[in-house]
Formats: sequence, structure tokens, C-alpha cells
Amino acid sequence: MDKLAQLDHQYVWHPFTQMKDWLASKPIVITDGKGAVLNDVHGREYLDANSSIWTNLHGHKHPKINAAIQAQLEKISHSSALGFANEPASLLAEKLVTAANAIYDFGLTIDESSDKSARQSPIVNRKSQKVFFSDDGSTAMEVALKLCYEVERRVHKTPEPKFLSLEGAYHGDTVGAVSLGHIDLFHKAYGGLLFKSDKVMAPYCYRCPYNRAEPERADAREYRKCNWECVGKVEETFVERQKAGSRYAGFIFEPLMQGAAGMIPQPDGWLNRVAEIARSYQTLLIADEVMTGFGRMGDRQDACPTLFASHKENVQPDFLCVAKGLTGGYLPMAATVTTQEVFDAFLGEYDEFKTFFHGHSFTGNQLGASAALASLEILHSAESISARAALEKILGEELKSLWALEQVGDIRQVGLVVGIELVKDWKTREPFALSERAGIRVCEAMAKRGVLTRPVGSVIVLMPPYCTTKEQVGKMVSAVRESIAEVFGTE
Repeated sequence: MDKLAQLDHQYVWHPFTQMKDWLASKPIVITDGKGAVLNDVHGREYLDANSSIWTNLHGHKHPKINAAIQAQLEKISHSSALGFANEPASLLAEKLVTAANAIYDFGLTIDESSDKSARQSPIVNRKSQKVFFSDDGSTAMEVALKLCYEVERRVHKTPEPKFLSLEGAYHGDTVGAVSLGHIDLFHKAYGGLLFKSDKVMAPYCYRCPYNRAEPERADAREYRKCNWECVGKVEETFVERQKAGSRYAGFIFEPLMQGAAGMIPQPDGWLNRVAEIARSYQTLLIADEVMTGFGRMGDRQDACPTLFASHKENVQPDFLCVAKGLTGGYLPMAATVTTQEVFDAFLGEYDEFKTFFHGHSFTGNQLGASAALASLEILHSAESISARAALEKILGEELKSLWALEQVGDIRQVGLVVGIELVKDWKTREPFALSERAGIRVCEAMAKRGVLTRPVGSVIVLMPPYCTTKEQVGKMVSAVRESIAEVFGTE
């Protein structure tokens, strides 16, 4: 074992990692990378098949982002946002607000034809106007949570604001964000630290108890047989809250796909329907786009350009939380984009103490903001838009070969995110127990084939950088196919 691996074993504690297993293995030590390729300390090459845990958009060592950071280094690396402004953060805030309002230029609409006799007020969609910078996805969610909580208390005089999120929700690891989550494996141990939030059924077509369809060799969303019971459950939850004499301050969701829940996609139309329900009960929408933002979920099919998954369903959130890909995967930076109405609830005279008492030492960091500005410029370029569309199509074609494997139960693709759910038998949907380490074993076999990713339970994740070539996509999918065959003895 090389010296760096020894030092890692001796001193480093890794996140979401059973360290007993880690210490029994020889770690891959990454030293450099370019494009979709990573290199280890021994000079071996690997494809970065999950964009370095869902962050890297354009590939490693991108010349435009490198140049932007280097240019900023010649000026200043960081100055405080407590009492001072800076150039790149100000420019970035403007760009984020513009991107967050993109669909208004193309006529944002929400269908108001359904019966709302039991609901309270007209649906209002407000444009984004303000940006609060922070450090990562958890802190972006923490900011949204605190802002929403205080708006409900100050404007609507609700003494104890309540929040609603989805079954299987994961929104980060700070205490507030954990309180919004509903994955026992991640959250149950901290129950004594948390406030209570309500949960409601999330769409999971492959394992939905209301889906009457027998398993087929296709994405379960395509052959489902149901009556949108998952939407009905959301409406019932809001009705019950209203009957109890209160309402929800905020409805929190990952748009189009729940990541840590197992790359579980929502069927077309679900988000628009439930957002309309929440709006009609005067509940603010908190969109967790930490994983789904910046083109990761693909583009709309019309002429409306958008970087955010919410916009694909004509949903305009009151709080848009972004991180991960914000800087192209280069530096830790996050943002919570919100409305003028939220901002105004914190305005007052000094001695009223309406200030938002929350902050981060590296808020609006110049290096991160410079990287983000360069990343946004790349994302809006015709070359990048075309490359993303082509990559999405290539990925979909390559994935078809996996249906031949008995252990592949469902293949879920939304844009440039793929979840491949492993089962014991696709005809019965029988799951693997977590203790069987099905996903981990397949990913370990993929690493031996030069492809790196990390599973979510028994779901293999593919989330390639946007620069990934057709040949590299082919190698990624081949590694999945060969590794499944190896692990389950079907070679």
C-alpha cells in the first residue's frame, strides 16, 4: 500500500462509509483528472461515472473554469460578506436570479381548471429576486427552512410553523435539513435532536402499491397502471392539516427525481399537480435542486431554455436551493434564491432586530463565485446545450442492453441521471437486503474495469460529466453489465 493510502487509513474518517470495511481494503487515491477521466496514484485511469458524487458538470480541469479561478486569484481569494460586497458574488447573484426566472419569458402557466372549492386562495407565483449564498446543499436548505419559518411567523402570525416533505426525503445533514428527511438509515439515530416534520407519499412507480401493472422490461413510469393515488395522498394531507386548523409553511421536494432515496423519478405531471395543490393552500414551495439543477435533468421539449428541473414542470418555487454543480464541481458553494416578499419580511429598523441572523464565513466567496460564473457561461452556450442533449440520447440507447440481465429490475433515466435498481428476480421485483451489499459489490467490480461510481443501496448510479464521449458512455454501461454478470454469476 502506498504512503498516501497509509496516511488515509491512519487519519481520515470518510463520510457515509463503514470504516471497518474501508480499513480492510486498499483505497483508490485520486491524484489528477481531465474531462471525464480520473487518475490514481499509480497512474491508472478511471471514468468518473457519477461526476465526483454528483458535482462535476463539465469535466475536470476545464480550461474556462481554471482560467476564471486563476484570474480571481490575481485579485483576491476571499473577503467577508458581513458588511462588504464583492464583484463576482454580485455578478453571480444577478445571473442566478435571471436563470431562476427563465420560464417567465415563455409564459409560466399552471392549470387552474380543477375543482378548488375546498381550497383557500388564488394561486400566486412570484419571481425570484434575492440570493443568499452559503457553503453546500445542507446549508442552502437550512437557509430556506429558516427563512420560510420566520415568514410564516412574522407575516401569517403562525406560532409553530409546520413543514411537509416526501417519504424517502433527504435534504442534507445539518440538523434542520435532517429534520426534513425521512430515511431511517440516515436520520433515525438523530431523532432526539430534530423537530418533527410531516411526510407524504412520494411517487415510486416501480414499487408503488397502487400500480397494478405487472413488471415489464421498461421504466416502470412507462407502463404503470394507476389513478394518480400519489397525488391524491398529497391533497388529503393538506386537507387534514386544514381541518386541524392550521397549514403548512413549506412543502419541500426534489423536483423530477429523489436522489438519495434511490434515484426515484416522478412521472410526468406529478410535480405540477402537487405544486398546484400546495400553492392553493398558501404553502411556500422549497425546491431542493442541489442534485437536479444546472441542466442535470435535461432540457424542456419546447423553446424555453432552463437550467432547473422545477421549470420542466412549469413550477416556480419560492425557495430554489442549489449547490453541488453551482461551481461546476470545483469549489464548495451554495445559494438559496428567493422572492422579494420573503426578503421584505426581514426589513426593519435596526432596533426591531428583524435581521436574518444566519451566516457563513465563506458566504459569497470570490473564487467560488468566479468558478460559478464561468460554469453558467458554459451551460448557456450552444455547444454545451447540444452536447447535453446528445449525451442524454446516447446514454438512453446504451442502457437498453441492461434489460437482458435478470437482476436489473428497473432502469430510471431523467436527463443525465440514471438509477439501475438491482433485484433478485425482475419478474417478482424481489429486493436485495442492504446487508447483501449488492450495489457495493457491483460498483467494486466496476472499479476493477476502470469505472468509478457509488451506489444508493441496491441502485447503481450513472451521472456522467457533460463532456463524456460516446465511447466513454459505452464503457460505463459495459462495466455495469459485465459487473452485474460477474457478481451474480451469470457470465
